[in-house]
Amino acid sequence: MEILLYYAPNTCALAPYVTLTEANATFEVRPLNFRTGQNRSPDYLKLNPKHKVPLLLVDGQPLSESVAIQLWIARNFPQAKLLPSDPWQELKAISILSWCASGIHPYLSRINGPARVCDLPGAEASVVKFSKDILFENYQIAEGLLAGREFFFDHFTAADAHFFWCIRRGLQLDVSLSGFPNCQAFFERIKARPSVQKLLAYETSVQTQFNEAA
Repeated sequence: MEILLYYAPNTCALAPYVTLTEANATFEVRPLNFRTGQNRSPDYLKLNPKHKVPLLLVDGQPLSESVAIQLWIARNFPQAKLLPSDPWQELKAISILSWCASGIHPYLSRINGPARVCDLPGAEASVVKFSKDILFENYQIAEGLLAGREFFFDHFTAADAHFFWCIRRGLQLDVSLSGFPNCQAFFERIKARPSVQKLLAYETSVQTQFNEAA
C-alpha cells in the first residue's frame, strides 16, 4: 500500500502527519508551497479541486477532508488506537474531530485572512475580534473537557492531534491561551510527543526550502 500525504506548513495537514507517524505507517510527504500557488496548479487541482490540504493518496486514490482522512488512518492502523475502542467513545472522538474542522478552524481562517470574509474598509479589526471571541468560547469548552485529563480520552487519539493544531495555529495568529491553563498544559504535552517533534522538524526544513527558493 502506497500512502502519499500532501502537506503545507502551518496548515491542519499537521494532524494526519502526526497520526500517520504515531501509527508507524510508511508514507511519503509532498509539500505544497501555497505562497507560489502550487495548491492551484493544474496537476494538483485534478487530484483535489478544493485546492486544500491535507490530501491523502492511497494507491493513487485521493481522499480529502481531515475527518475522513483521520478515520481512514485509524481504521487501517488499528494497533495505533487512534480512536477509542468503545463505540460510543469513538463517536465522541469523531465529534471532536468534526468540531475542530468545522467549529474552530473556520474562525482561525478568518483571523488569518479577514479581508476574505469582509472587504469593507476598516472591517478587519471587527472580523478578528469576533473570531477571537468565538475561539475563546470554544477554548472554554475544551478547558472543561480536559480538566484533570492528559488527553480527551484515556489515551492519545486523532482528536488530540487535531485540537493541538487548532491551538498551535491560534498561537501563531496571536490568539492567547491566557485563562485556559488546561489547554495550555495539553498543548505542551502534545508538543513534546516524538511524532509532533518529528513534524515540527520537518516543517522547519520545508519552510527553509521554500524560503531559499523564493
